[in-house]
Amino acid sequence: MMRIFQVFGALALSLCIAAPLRAQQDMQDMKDMPGMDHSMHGMHEMPGMLGPYGMSREASGSAWQPESTPHTGIHTMANGWHLMTHGFANLIYDRQGGPRGDSKTFSENMLMGMATRSVGPGRLGLRAMVSVEPTTIGREGYPLLLQTGETANGVTPLVDRQHPHDRFMELSASYSLPVGPAENHSSVFAYFGLPGEPALGPPTFMHRFSGMDNPEAPLGHHWLDSTHVTFGVATLGWIREGVKLEGSVFTGREPDQNRNDIESPKMDSWSLRATWNPTPDWSFQVSRGHIHSPEQLEPEIDVDRTTVSAMLNRSLGERNLQTTFAWGRNDRDHHGHATNSFLLESAVTLDDRDTVFARAEQQQNDELGDHGSGGSVFNVGKVSLGYIWDGVRIESFRGGLGILGSVARVPRELNLDYGDTPFSWMAFLRVRI
Repeated sequence: MMRIFQVFGALALSLCIAAPLRAQQDMQDMKDMPGMDHSMHGMHEMPGMLGPYGMSREASGSAWQPESTPHTGIHTMANGWHLMTHGFANLIYDRQGGPRGDSKTFSENMLMGMATRSVGPGRLGLRAMVSVEPTTIGREGYPLLLQTGETANGVTPLVDRQHPHDRFMELSASYSLPVGPAENHSSVFAYFGLPGEPALGPPTFMHRFSGMDNPEAPLGHHWLDSTHVTFGVATLGWIREGVKLEGSVFTGREPDQNRNDIESPKMDSWSLRATWNPTPDWSFQVSRGHIHSPEQLEPEIDVDRTTVSAMLNRSLGERNLQTTFAWGRNDRDHHGHATNSFLLESAVTLDDRDTVFARAEQQQNDELGDHGSGGSVFNVGKVSLGYIWDGVRIESFRGGLGILGSVARVPRELNLDYGDTPFSWMAFLRVRI
């Protein structure tokens, strides 16, 4: 417990020290860039790493989100480099209800640094993202009813718990090159990560505005965006205005229980993704991937994953609303059945201090039995609602208090294990830039 407070305090102090740094702008580098809106600020003024548009369109890995999405973080210029730092730390008390519930105090956290600049005829992008969750959460993860996926010890699967992120969540580089006439707003790009994120699924929940304030990982994480920490990714893509087509080869195996190392790439899986941003407020994607041997405990089983998502972002004066709908489908080899997961989540900032967020999920899960994955398929669901009050604001820094309540729905066959409609809640302190 004391270690969690020490780590959380160190993260908060580092963010407080960084927060008063004022963003600097270098408009000269962007005057000739097609597709840029120079009336916008922060990330909207920074050039995208993958194409001729504002960086606010770019989310996790090479994924897109609505370009009108607001961004937090510190933005500055140094020797031709556009630099950005973003991070958060949540200190959480978690109480999961019902017979299979549990409680724990832990910290979720992440710190990301990004740098981009013109190099030759194109643009170079670098991104690093780290976390101390292996220390502040631990191998066994945190209690979360109906959550499944990965393993804590290499022997037994995690059930009703969410695993921590790896120490190194992303170490990636990209290079984009404009193609054709400038008025076409077209580019080709390459993205490499060890770890990184392949072209599969919507932006991961930690990086989409509709989900980033919710301290619970979605139940559909391993149907939608679990590949966001992949040890070995290579992606090639083509962009023209609001259309992006891309393909990846990557390592299918999910990170093991040793959360502090960098694992060897195998590049044994593939994915394809098409994204369409028809307006600054909308982003749609469809993707398909073949994931070789993702689960350490079932190395003989491959997974074919399909995802579809739609994201809407609306700026309403001082308010901002974003909603994401996503569907993911996993088809496991040798099991003879596929499972589906549906997610609908929203977040709205009412002013500069108040945030309300909600999530509803419906899922077919075959990993809730005593023997892990491959068992009976259960239709389960969950609804959650939360609120955050940011009482401390210093430049880009925010500090506040949050509360979250959730109700799980389980079928009659699981009532003895979970109860009828178990209620769970979290209370948390959070700092972010």
